[in-house]
Amino acid sequence: MPNGEHDRYVLDSSAFLAFFEDEEGARTIQGLLERAKTGESILFASFVSFTEIFYVTLQEQGEKEAKRRIHLMNKLSMRRVESFPELGTVAGRLKALYRISFADAWLQPRRFSTTLFWYTKTLTLSC
Repeated sequence: MPNGEHDRYVLDSSAFLAFFEDEEGARTIQGLLERAKTGESILFASFVSFTEIFYVTLQEQGEKEAKRRIHLMNKLSMRRVESFPELGTVAGRLKALYRISFADAWLQPRRFSTTLFWYTKTLTLSC
């Protein structure tokens, strides 16, 4: 992209689960992770996605695997978006107005860029 701009992507919990469990979309996520590692793209993940990955994996596969996945997520070339009071209000508004997940609501697109690609297991949106 010109002027040092990069494509920006948000990975939600279903994208991470597809990646970890080698489901449909795993290759796409792998490609995005590789592009982020080389600096071609910028990836974001909500702190909520980390919680969702941990509890789903803990329920289905046990604590050892849940901790392994969180450890791996922490090492990936992506930006973890944490909460702050203003973001909570915006997230609440987005969740109320649009059919998006609770985790996705925390990643308010205008905060990062006018072009932001959302990757879920089943849907890709451009905002």
